[in-house]
Amino acid sequence: MSSFHVVELPGCTPEPLMSYLKALGVLRLVSEQADPQALGYWRQDRFVLESKLSRDELVDFFLEKYSPTPILGPWAGASGFFGKDNRKAVQSIEKSSSDRLADYREVIGKVQTILKSEGLDEKPDNKDAKAKLLRRYRREMPDAFVSWMDAAMVLGEDDERFAPLLGTGGNDGKLNFTQNFMQRIVDLKLHENRPRREACSLLQSSLWAQPVDGLGKAAVGQFSPGRVGGPNATQGMEGDSTDNPWDFLIGLEGSLMLASAAVRRLGAHSSSRASFPFTVRSRSVGSAASSDEETAGARGELWMPLWKQAASAGEIKLLFSEGRADVGGRPAGDAVEFSRAVAGLGTDRGIHSFCRYGLFERSGRSFLAVAMQRFDVPVERRKEVDLLLPLDKWLAEFRGGAGGDAAPQRLQAAARRVESKIFDYCRYGERADLCGVLTALGMAERELAVTGGQRGGKQICRPLQDIAGKWIQATNDESPEFEIALALASLHHRENQILPVRANLEPVNRKGKFWNWGEAGRSVVWKRGSLVENMIAVLERRLLDGGGNAGIDFHHGVRMETLADFIAGETDDRRIEELLWGLMLVGASDHVSFKPPKPSHLFPRAYAMLKPLFLPRPIRFYEGKWRYHDELVQDAISIRSEPRILPLVRAGHIREACEIAARRLRVTDSKLKPLPSPAASGFMRQIDAEIKCTLDPTRLAASLLLPIQRDDLKRDDLNRLLRLVTRLPEDDASTHQTEEGE
Repeated sequence: MSSFHVVELPGCTPEPLMSYLKALGVLRLVSEQADPQALGYWRQDRFVLESKLSRDELVDFFLEKYSPTPILGPWAGASGFFGKDNRKAVQSIEKSSSDRLADYREVIGKVQTILKSEGLDEKPDNKDAKAKLLRRYRREMPDAFVSWMDAAMVLGEDDERFAPLLGTGGNDGKLNFTQNFMQRIVDLKLHENRPRREACSLLQSSLWAQPVDGLGKAAVGQFSPGRVGGPNATQGMEGDSTDNPWDFLIGLEGSLMLASAAVRRLGAHSSSRASFPFTVRSRSVGSAASSDEETAGARGELWMPLWKQAASAGEIKLLFSEGRADVGGRPAGDAVEFSRAVAGLGTDRGIHSFCRYGLFERSGRSFLAVAMQRFDVPVERRKEVDLLLPLDKWLAEFRGGAGGDAAPQRLQAAARRVESKIFDYCRYGERADLCGVLTALGMAERELAVTGGQRGGKQICRPLQDIAGKWIQATNDESPEFEIALALASLHHRENQILPVRANLEPVNRKGKFWNWGEAGRSVVWKRGSLVENMIAVLERRLLDGGGNAGIDFHHGVRMETLADFIAGETDDRRIEELLWGLMLVGASDHVSFKPPKPSHLFPRAYAMLKPLFLPRPIRFYEGKWRYHDELVQDAISIRSEPRILPLVRAGHIREACEIAARRLRVTDSKLKPLPSPAASGFMRQIDAEIKCTLDPTRLAASLLLPIQRDDLKRDDLNRLLRLVTRLPEDDASTHQTEEGE
């Protein structure tokens, strides 16, 4: 135990990317060259090394014993092997007598031999020549060099594919990472028997984050955006790019931990970026550090894992070689899918968080690894994320239709909204976030409906098919708005005579179980107006199509307390509409429960008088209560609507509409015993009082579309409603008068 040391490295942090790679480099180099039993992990945003090396011994290892990996790029310009390349660093290493650079000298010699045999004095000038050279390197070069090649590229059957982490095969434009790596070796004089005097203080600054003088002017590429220089980089108008040479050396050494097993996984996904560990297409979601324009031209995103449990270099290499982030049994292709994989614990276990980097083109034509955010792996699996799997095909189709410069901005915005809401749910896991996904899907469907899912005369996306009823339970926030929207979305017609309410919102028709776009006929009445006006339009249309109100059925109803709040204008109409467009996409579900209602406004007697003429099915009195009845049996009562009522209510003639309703009830069936004549009834005086207290006629008319909740063991809203306007068959007048007085 006395030889076991725990060394915290304040200079190795998750951000920027250079510091993260530096942590990997320390673990790899110590494990391979000093202590095979070394372990590493992250603690409070610092990397911790557990090994036989003490703090001072770790410094001595890098200064005296560290043998740099032979990192070369002899397939690209500015690598030190072609034409007018700067060859000073290559020649300095080649002439060195230091034992620590023996492997480097061997590799340089083999490269020169191969280039000579191929007759190449300049970099390969065509695709075939370069492919031939790369394959020869892979066959004939030592394993250490091949590991670097695997980190930088994947050799396919016809071409090579480059890891976004290392630019385009180890260079970024004119900046060649391998040339700069060798130059750092020479700057620190590691090619000589002893490094220069300043190397120790620079190393301590790199490992322990200690302040140091003498940082040289040097390019750092995409790995550390804060050091690239440029406007406002330091005092004055411009600043030079600065670098601690140890940061670049150890960081690039760390990149070899990402030497992937991409070759054997390349065929698993169409995206080359998905072939590299934890590398996906970029999306402008979840962070203010990117925009749509940047993500469109990005090299990709890196999701770098953080782990709390001590792990060996071999275990971390295995983690990166697998690079698994699966969604529905396939590799995640972009940032949104990666977030779904994390939320569903589809990543390798043991990871507690990811650092997300976007490789964006900034500072002219240069790419920078921009730290976007942290993404924590949930303690427990978010099982509701599985609800998204059946939507994948439609989402891909919609995203494709919304893409391109010619796509309308409203479609592009809708696609971004859906992706952002999915990302937010995967990140935070709240019910409200999943509800946001549902409403975003509804808004996307609404934008498609504007043109019937077409653009330029061609269909760009089908309607979203009915999604699982489990969405209702998963998104139910038990709010009055959700209760009302669910009731509206569940409206349908008995015996499938008329399409569900979705057909009143968008131009669709149904063939079997499948929705298709259709002509925007008379059934589509939902406009960009207010919620209540649209609800009235739907009610009028469905009454007309159904020949009165007969058969306008529902799966979910509304409680009387919620109705009272809606009529009083105490609900959020915009929220109801958003939820409606989402919930209309959901299939039928079992009974949905809501919290016990809070005390609300007095239930309008005017609604109680009018609603019996808009019931969805016959009613029957048995076991002491009025109940819905599915079939018109001998003692069931079917109440038909009166065409004059809805126009009268909308026009504000509520009392007249109620009088007509009372007469309709009186002549419908002898079992219905409405209140005494309207002229003498205290009930009508109460209606007059409601009208005087600014009862909104349009909201009252719209509320007639809302179905009263079915009776169950706990509630009997239908019976409560009818008891307000009729006497039960066994009641006498005195009993009813007492109840009315109460």
